[in-house]
Amino acid sequence: MTIEDTKTELNVSFFDRPGVEKGVIDVAQGIPFGIERVNNPSVGIGGVYGAWGESYDNENLPAFLEERLGHPLQPNEKLNLSELGFRNRHHVPLNLTREEHIQVELQIGTRFLSEAIKACDWQPSDVEAVLIGMSAPLSEDYLNQITAAAGIPSSALKVSIHKACDGSTSSLHLALNPDLPENLQLDQNIAESLYGKKVLVGGIEGLSRFVGSSHDPNALQLFGNAAGVLGVIPGQTMKFLAGRSREVFDDEGVLQVAMYYPHSRQKTDGSTNVDVTEPSANNIRIAGLMHEPQDGSSVTMAGPMGMVKLFVRTGVQVVRDVYGAYQSRLDELGMAGKSLAVAIVHHANYKINKLKEKHLKNEGIILRMPWLLSEFGNVSAASNMIAFLRELPDMKPFDHILIDGFGAGTYYDALAVELGG
Repeated sequence: MTIEDTKTELNVSFFDRPGVEKGVIDVAQGIPFGIERVNNPSVGIGGVYGAWGESYDNENLPAFLEERLGHPLQPNEKLNLSELGFRNRHHVPLNLTREEHIQVELQIGTRFLSEAIKACDWQPSDVEAVLIGMSAPLSEDYLNQITAAAGIPSSALKVSIHKACDGSTSSLHLALNPDLPENLQLDQNIAESLYGKKVLVGGIEGLSRFVGSSHDPNALQLFGNAAGVLGVIPGQTMKFLAGRSREVFDDEGVLQVAMYYPHSRQKTDGSTNVDVTEPSANNIRIAGLMHEPQDGSSVTMAGPMGMVKLFVRTGVQVVRDVYGAYQSRLDELGMAGKSLAVAIVHHANYKINKLKEKHLKNEGIILRMPWLLSEFGNVSAASNMIAFLRELPDMKPFDHILIDGFGAGTYYDALAVELGG
């Protein structure tokens, strides 16, 4: 895996890619957005991904951040972003009101759901569930609002997952694996109830708004807006093979994140730090406990090497466990010898993924882990869905894919799936 192992040309903004549909959201002075549709009929999966806000490359980002911070970045605060795998990220203007933020993200969420439905060649009335990872939702009924605006029936199940960067992978895992602890806490198991149904899964992350209250230079340089939503039919276009989830609470506060969503804020001993609630009809909330910043800001994080230490050790263990379970599953299916075609890994930064790849190789687990998100920065729960969609055109019927998510909290979800044909 190299930083150049990407399906994009160097130094090209996402908005300038061929195939990206561009537009402007009529809020404030106009918010640019871009969206790209992807479909692979041979496996029966389609979806969309994109971003909104001005695109800032590594050269012009510092000036924007200094305006946000109110003071210059110190030389020792400036990250080598290209070395971390990122060239651009997208931000909305600094002076948007809360109402304007709401207008922008409601329009964005509605657009992504509507375009994902079209990419799958479905009708809105076909959709029976929407599972979306969001680090900092605008409101408790955000999913209700955007699904209604997209024409999705009110009877459709809405599941919002707040597990930071792990949100979208956790969403997919919930839709496919009936044995997850969260599924076992519910009267109606999500995976069992969605088998054979048309489901939208994704991540929608307005991180420019979220990090607006942070004074952490690392977070401000890394994060940006993006979304990715895909359509699957559990058991048909995507079959669950093996998976694991894990929680290792970040007691040291290496990556502190504010919980802008309801949570009991109680840490349980030897159990789960995830609240599973049903706040209203056809709505489920999966909310993860976070180590929150003491200063009231949204994000406080250690430097890139701190992130490496936080995520690599346990992340390797989880992938190793899933790989072992996957091999056992192959034996059960009489498919010994088949291998994983590709690993879709959360793009927190390039060094984390490279080190995970190295440790796994040392244990005899060789996975292709392409770097695919250079134009977006770290986009939290949108990351895995964008990476999956970018790799989707090259996927083949009955390919086996590993999807590896991890995020603040600290939460891990990894699963192996078989594509349809």
